[in-house]
Amino acid sequence: MRLWHENLIKQLPRQQLLGQHRECCALRGKGWGKPHATVNYVFDHSPFKLYQYHKLVMTEMLSRDYQPDPLWLEPLYRGKHTLPYTTLEPIVPTHPLYPEHNETYLADCLENLRKKNIFIDHVI
Repeated sequence: MRLWHENLIKQLPRQQLLGQHRECCALRGKGWGKPHATVNYVFDHSPFKLYQYHKLVMTEMLSRDYQPDPLWLEPLYRGKHTLPYTTLEPIVPTHPLYPEHNETYLADCLENLRKKNIFIDHVI
């Protein structure tokens, strides 16, 4: 499990982009609050922040003609097997969305991609 640095989303290859969508769906659903060393920081923030991140991923998917289930565009939605939130306080997006997504995290993500033979030279 990993949330790629948000500045990489537009440049992720198909497999990583679609995998990121699956990770976001899992985290928004039954995975919310379940510890995993790589993404524990997500649980320190409002679930609305994860929705904002997931929306970035889905926007990129749509720009590539992938068709994520439109139900995920609803911030209260948590998947078919988890009850939706009844309320979720909207928060103003920050950049980066997660403060943990700093330059060190970006370098870690780029190194992780390099180990998969994915080379991103210019980060947007």
